[in-house]
Amino acid sequence: MDIIQTQPFALRHVVAMPWPGRGHINPMMNLCKRLILRDPNLIVTFVVTEEWLGFIGSDPKPDRFYFATLPNVIPSELVRANDFIGFVDAVLTRLEEPFERLFDRLNSPPPTAIISDTFVDWAVRVGTRRNIPVASFWTTSATILSLFIHSDLVATHGHFPIEPSESEEDEIVDYIPGLSPTRLRDLPQIFYGYTHQVFNKFKPCFDELSKAKYLLFPSAYELEPKAIDFFTSKFDFPVYATGPLIPFEQLSLGNDGGEPDYIQWLDKQPESSVLYISQGSFLSVSEAQMEEIVVGVKQSRVRFVWVARGGESKLKEALEGSSGVVVSWCDQLRVLCHRAVGGFWTHCGFNSTLEGIYSGVPMLTFPLFWDQSLNAKMIVDEWRIGMRIEGKKKTTTEALISREEIMELVERFMDVESEEGREMRRRAFDLSEICRRAVEKRGSSDVNIDAFIQELTKIG
Repeated sequence: MDIIQTQPFALRHVVAMPWPGRGHINPMMNLCKRLILRDPNLIVTFVVTEEWLGFIGSDPKPDRFYFATLPNVIPSELVRANDFIGFVDAVLTRLEEPFERLFDRLNSPPPTAIISDTFVDWAVRVGTRRNIPVASFWTTSATILSLFIHSDLVATHGHFPIEPSESEEDEIVDYIPGLSPTRLRDLPQIFYGYTHQVFNKFKPCFDELSKAKYLLFPSAYELEPKAIDFFTSKFDFPVYATGPLIPFEQLSLGNDGGEPDYIQWLDKQPESSVLYISQGSFLSVSEAQMEEIVVGVKQSRVRFVWVARGGESKLKEALEGSSGVVVSWCDQLRVLCHRAVGGFWTHCGFNSTLEGIYSGVPMLTFPLFWDQSLNAKMIVDEWRIGMRIEGKKKTTTEALISREEIMELVERFMDVESEEGREMRRRAFDLSEICRRAVEKRGSSDVNIDAFIQELTKIG
């Protein structure tokens, strides 16, 4: 069932088509809310599957923001990890037709523009057929998009597609526009193995990118000037850095229902003493590695808030007697901005990376998949606001980071009195201020949002 309401006096109607995944839906929703708040003559129809409407339909949303649904013709979010390539195939082949049928019902007023996740390449085709301009919204870093569209260049330099040997991991890639010199080990594993199969499914999306009319990034220009300048010079259409596209506006809202237990616990802890850990469940890494992480954190005696998305009871049992709390979910940005939090153990998803930067908290990087390794490299080497979790001991299947290494690194990372700790936190604070200024009035992202709205005004 569609939830579509329109206002007859609205002049512009934008249809937003996110990729059906939390890490894509959240920044798209934040972008649309920001556009609505800035333009009183704009309405947004946000298109999701019926299943996703059940997940997010009750979330707070502004006036003039409406949901419309597509049928559940793709695998459920709850099982997509079982066959992720099959899930990608389904999104790329089964949703275009119902999306186009939906368009026939959105006619008061008719849509004037589409904002589509870059991975949803068929949205550009729909826009072309209907003479409706499409803004391609890339939900991760501009830097990795440059790497993806230059993947053939990486191959011609002989660095891939085979998995690099240990001796080759420190070779430097220095020929990708917008990408600073980077070790092979810090590039995403898109050129071999399972991840290579996923990348090949998405590769045609980058060919469609040049057919869009605008390109939007969730980053702030100051975070990635080289990459964003490259795209500005590459395309003959406008490129806008509009972030950080995180829900920072909600930080000022009160909590009428009382504070959750984890906030009450944080209120009692010393300033900058707590490590916030968002590592996922026991399934996010091997069982052997998770055991080393749990024991290493416990032996460090550092205070922590640990988000366990699955396996919460098992993790609580393993950490019994330690100086922290385990939760199944929390308001991540609010936790990161709490005065008691002094560090962020992160898998380096880009939304989390932006929230870590905005909060001014240094990051302990533990990337797992896709763009996360390159995000970690930017955190540690370019912005210099974090440390790597790396180990030396090898098993037959993985580089196992020992509990002793984890304990020592956590202790070092959370030492706010050391010269290294003070300097890292000073840089994190400075970068946070830069990000916050970008979204303030006349900041770089604020100006870009206005410029994009002006472009929409020309269409409407």
